[in-house]
Amino acid sequence: MAVVLASIGAHAETPDAPAAPDAPTAPAASVAPSEPWLLGNWGGARTRLFDMGVDLQLGFVGEAAYNAAGGVKSLGSFTGQSLLGATFDLEKLITLPNTKLQVTYTSRYGRNLVEDAGLDTLQLVQEVWGRGQTVRLTQLFLEHRFFEELLTVRWGRVAMGDAFAAFSCDFQNLTFCGSPPGNIVGNYIYNWPISQWGAIVKLKLPEFGYIQAGIYDQNGSYLSYTNKLWPVWYPDSDGVLMPFEIAWLPKLDGGRLPGSYKVGAWYSTATLNDVVRDVSGGMSALTGLPAIQTSGLYGFYLNFAQQLTRNASTDPKGGLNAFVNFSIADQQTSVTWLQLAGGFVYTGPFASRPHDQIAFAAGTTQINPRITGAQNTLSGLGLQPAVIRNSEYVFELYYGLTPVPGLTVRPNIQYVYTPGASSSNVNILVLGLKTVINF
Repeated sequence: MAVVLASIGAHAETPDAPAAPDAPTAPAASVAPSEPWLLGNWGGARTRLFDMGVDLQLGFVGEAAYNAAGGVKSLGSFTGQSLLGATFDLEKLITLPNTKLQVTYTSRYGRNLVEDAGLDTLQLVQEVWGRGQTVRLTQLFLEHRFFEELLTVRWGRVAMGDAFAAFSCDFQNLTFCGSPPGNIVGNYIYNWPISQWGAIVKLKLPEFGYIQAGIYDQNGSYLSYTNKLWPVWYPDSDGVLMPFEIAWLPKLDGGRLPGSYKVGAWYSTATLNDVVRDVSGGMSALTGLPAIQTSGLYGFYLNFAQQLTRNASTDPKGGLNAFVNFSIADQQTSVTWLQLAGGFVYTGPFASRPHDQIAFAAGTTQINPRITGAQNTLSGLGLQPAVIRNSEYVFELYYGLTPVPGLTVRPNIQYVYTPGASSSNVNILVLGLKTVINF
């Protein structure tokens, strides 16, 4: 129990950060990509390579942050990620029908403002930091499509957050970025840039959406630096992780207002320590006995996104878009057990700036109530400082603009109320700048 309580403030189980918004999470479609590139089409070379069966991805995301209030000291910090990937159409290259191969490497570098400035937050203010500032194999999988693409099978080195509870990463605070389950139980669900051996089966449901299920090897060695560049199978697996998701993808108002409504759950056969109880059934922080181990980890999530209005912008997302994300995990093994976030994004606020965005989001990450109850008990007995952790609340506002094709800049303001889920911490104001480049 004492170790668990200490890990909350120390951010010992730092959640991982997913990819940049335009990083590849699936093989390219059968038509040439239309996303603009900062370096152009290389005199037509990229299109020629695509026609041959090779689609290249080269990207960068950088996040600068400065805490104008809160923390131990005010600092400026920068962290970034570079990406090199390629999608190989094996039907064009070796006549293997309806099959693509995705290979992606990422490199992370920089500093973490949460740690350097002593912010003591549950969620990162620079989402791209984490899981080791190093080069990693992030994706290596084959994808097969059957029955006119009604059925898709993907297998290899994959991440759960690429396919399940997948969400964009336009905001800079991790509360509003990427697959939420990995934000609250990052000790056994690994989002980008960590990959695991696994497989996903997805079935399209015409006029409705899809259902999909997956299975992933559960092993903490994927976080290590050993053989991080190669598709090795690490020994001594802890079990398997099995997510399931069903999605409704309506297109309202005659197709002008698309939506995405995803409901999912996961179950892991791995074993973790109970956050409060010891092997005798008492409170481990009082008895000093080892924590009892619990097998069967589980959780549930919702990801809702809907375009509400459509303006005259040339961008198909032009208008007001809304989202709500909710994730909850079991109370036996999860330190942070619940996250709820929602927000609005308006694209095309000015006729002369059809791709600009104004966005606002609010969210909370909550400490397991069993831990909060144990802290109240310990505090009442005078056995630890009277710091009771409940919920952290985060707000973020950004303006996104694209000055040239392939370059997106998003200055942002973040406000964190009760950082670290503790009312004893000073509230935090962070000034940020997120830059995304698609070369």
